[in-house]
Amino acid sequence: MTTQPGIFALGTPEHCYLELDLEHGATGEELVRAVAGLTGPLSSVGGVNLVVGFRPELWAEVSPADAPADAAGWTEDLVGAGGYRMPATQHDAWVWVAGGNRTAVFDNAREVLAALSGVAAVAREVTGWLYRHDRDLTGFVDGTENPSLLTAAEVAAVPAGEPGAGASIVLFQVWRHDTASWESLGEYGQERMMGRTKPDSVEIPDDEQLPSAHVVRTTVEVDGEEKQIFRRNVAYGGVTDHGTAFVGFARDQWRMTEMLRRMAGAADGVRDGLTGFLTPLTGAYYTCPSLDALARFASPDED
Repeated sequence: MTTQPGIFALGTPEHCYLELDLEHGATGEELVRAVAGLTGPLSSVGGVNLVVGFRPELWAEVSPADAPADAAGWTEDLVGAGGYRMPATQHDAWVWVAGGNRTAVFDNAREVLAALSGVAAVAREVTGWLYRHDRDLTGFVDGTENPSLLTAAEVAAVPAGEPGAGASIVLFQVWRHDTASWESLGEYGQERMMGRTKPDSVEIPDDEQLPSAHVVRTTVEVDGEEKQIFRRNVAYGGVTDHGTAFVGFARDQWRMTEMLRRMAGAADGVRDGLTGFLTPLTGAYYTCPSLDALARFASPDED
């Protein structure tokens, strides 16, 4: 089973994320068939990559044999220490268009919406862009712990022989930054919150880490083995309102949910220090089926 290649297409500077809901009277299968028709013609036009996902329950209903075992929509807010909340804003489908320039992404995103007209409507649109090549708007390198492309598929895709083989589960969140407050910490304070050095992204030694450091809170281990995810985060917004579009892929949903519980302090009462400076505005999970599974829903002339 072939995982959607756009998940691993690093280096694209311009991004558009569309979250969609079914139009009144439309069915999940109609949505899947309409989306399946997008993956071929748009994935190679002008260097644009397309990744598509569905609310896990919708995909499982339409194609139960291709559904990852633990994938589920985010339907309730995650409540953490002190009443801290990460909001649940689940929708029916997710489309990510990425490319080398804004024009190509804009034009292809409009084609996507035209193709889905009458079946699904936009619930949220986020425009993203790379900041300083590999940093987020905190000024730190983003994705330092990402697996290499040689092993990324082992982390991001359901392995062969398991339900939903070749699929990936994506966590999509929009985080607004309070940049002025963050910058008031100074470099040393920021490094303590992050758990890494700012210029060169070297992890602070374990015996010097704060329990609330971002590195500490986002590390999920089982029997000493770290359960990685594959991050494709970008910056979003403008000068006065901006932040991070978090895009994380994994072979199972549990590791991402546990990461969020640790960040919120739901696991042990210790919140991620970054949550004092970054506010989650959205939260949703989507199943990104394998190309083989999607192809079964494409019209014959689109194969």
